Amino acid sequence: MNTLLIGKGDQQVHLNLKYANRHGLIAGATGTGKTVSLMSLAEGFSRQGVPVFITDVKGDISGLAMAGTPSEKLLQRAAQIGIEDYHNEANPVVLWDLAGIQGHPLRTTISEMGPTLLSRILELNDTQSGILDIVFQLADDQGLLLLDLDDLRAMLALVAEERKDVSAKYGLISAQSLAAIQRSVLGLERDGGKDFFGEPALQLDDLMRTNLQGRGIINLLAANKLILTPRLYSSFLLWLLSELFENLPEVGDPEKPKLVFFIDEAHLLFEGCPPSLLKRVEQIMRLIRSKGVGVYFCSQFPDDVPGEILGQLGNRIQHALRAYTPRDQKAVKTAAETFVPNPKLVVSEVISQLGVGEALVSMLADKGVPTMVERALIAPPRCRMGPATSEELHQVRAQSPIGGKYDHSINRESAYELLNQRRTGVATSNPTSTANDGQTGQKAEEQGWFSELIFGNKRRQGLAETLSKQAARTVGSQLGKQILRGILGGILGKSSRR
Repeated sequence: MNTLLIGKGDQQVHLNLKYANRHGLIAGATGTGKTVSLMSLAEGFSRQGVPVFITDVKGDISGLAMAGTPSEKLLQRAAQIGIEDYHNEANPVVLWDLAGIQGHPLRTTISEMGPTLLSRILELNDTQSGILDIVFQLADDQGLLLLDLDDLRAMLALVAEERKDVSAKYGLISAQSLAAIQRSVLGLERDGGKDFFGEPALQLDDLMRTNLQGRGIINLLAANKLILTPRLYSSFLLWLLSELFENLPEVGDPEKPKLVFFIDEAHLLFEGCPPSLLKRVEQIMRLIRSKGVGVYFCSQFPDDVPGEILGQLGNRIQHALRAYTPRDQKAVKTAAETFVPNPKLVVSEVISQLGVGEALVSMLADKGVPTMVERALIAPPRCRMGPATSEELHQVRAQSPIGGKYDHSINRESAYELLNQRRTGVATSNPTSTANDGQTGQKAEEQGWFSELIFGNKRRQGLAETLSKQAARTVGSQLGKQILRGILGGILGKSSRR
């Protein structure tokens, strides 16, 4: 049976990999050791060949990429827990960063994000969200790809210019609501959205790699700056979970997960989340485990996670909580009530007495039944329990198996370029009737230039060829994009408006 050693109380506590996709929770006050527990779990999954994705909010998880420093204290704890082969070692790590500064850029396209999640990022009301649906539908109907924020702005400008005609076909569009969307897009760009939207877009297979030794790659997302824009952080997480759900096949309960997803500072995912969207998040959590993906939330208090989702987290590690305030006392009570009682422990008392590196642990056993809560010493990780230096991270990135696949952006022909070409074509196809007859040579030159614009030359394709290729792409891509957004809209409980 494939298991991970979590720690030891009266006896060793293991996590059964068969039920690792049933999600989990790591909670505890600051300084009680929950980050170390996360690192220990992550490298345990990696050793079992399970890829891992972690949002590194404080930058202190980057030590996973470096071997730890041997110490007598760690060796004693390992021996006390019963770890026979304990030795310090580094883990295979790939670094990611939405901004592309501390790791490989992690991007998606406007079209793949879809209008529903994009409306959440932009904090649009229902009326404005409906207009954004129309913008996406218009882009589909005209065969215009929406890849980056330039494309979205170009489409919004097109709708503003042709507002009456678009309103007559798709529904009323007010100038005020359209202007509000444009202002929100500007704010998103200022918050870093310009780096997030574009190509090459992330391929999920690159998050689910193993190295030549069969160890799962640990993907670290640098989120220390990303959390300063909670909207972008939470929406990115929802998008990535949705992508995993849409694209991975059903596997039920595999012998081990295909991917384990750790979300640090989980409260940011749920703060300000409207009830309708929260319901959809709950549905994703219920369904994504059948895809072989386990999601583990890390936060200070268990009640940072909504009750509907908390009830789905089968594997739990609860570090100390200090009951100094009424809020803390409520959190202690909530944590105590979520465990299967152990007659040897008064959980509500023990939870405030735990030392650093100790935790109350309950894992899913045979048939997915949770075990009684146990007070346990957590197994120490073999990596460095602290952040890696900038020089070390630079070396890790240079040795990345992803290589330069995502490091350089691609700006291919899409809505922005095509709409600019349309405007240029209109402007040059209406010569003035007052042209001087003595400018025959200039007219010939203009006609030659116009011919090149339409039919192209040996060095570049013309507008006619461009539009014909775009039309051909549209036949295949338009239906595909609509289906993809249809799936995502179905998950998030919102269909496209015409």
